[in-house]
Amino acid sequence: MDYLYVSVTNSTAFSPTDTMPLSTRAKVLMSVESIAALLTSLLVIARAVSVLH
Repeated sequence: MDYLYVSVTNSTAFSPTDTMPLSTRAKVLMSVESIAALLTSLLVIARAVSVLH
């Protein structure tokens, strides 16, 4: 789980830089939050691009 958490936070860049969750549950929740933030950003950008065309 530790390596997966590091992978998700490095790939999404929506990770906290000053804190490190210690429990597995916190790592899973923060990973889900990072992925949700990335997907939301991608959807907003895709919507903006489709409106412009």
